[in-house]
Amino acid sequence: MRPILGTVRLATAGALAAIGVVHVAWGRGSAFPFPDRADLQGAVIGRDVSPPAAACYGVAALLATAAALVAGVPVGPARWRRRGVALVVTALAGRGMLGFAGRTDLVSPGSTSPRFRRLDRRYYAPLCLLLAAGSTTGLLRRRR
Repeated sequence: MRPILGTVRLATAGALAAIGVVHVAWGRGSAFPFPDRADLQGAVIGRDVSPPAAACYGVAALLATAAALVAGVPVGPARWRRRGVALVVTALAGRGMLGFAGRTDLVSPGSTSPRFRRLDRRYYAPLCLLLAAGSTTGLLRRRR
């Protein structure tokens, strides 16, 4: 069972890192994977406004940190890493639950368009819950 958990842990960390890379691309002006910025805004932000590049880079930094914590990169005492992973799990689970409830606007003001809410319930919220579940593997003690 341990090899499977290790694979889940690393896959989750990889997914968090990949999502972080996409946020860096958005901060640099890309609309990937959408055809243009207007489509990106409607689908991902839920309103007709581009977030500042600094916001995209900030989210990317948080995702990179989350990926490192979940992957088990040694960053100080083990208890700090465990607390960090617990925070990642809590944040992702909370974001997923808010998405299913149609209340993502509580953490991302203005994310209220019908298109965004539909995509949030169908894709973003389940992805957040899946990543939260995968991140819990970072809380399990490893054999030495």
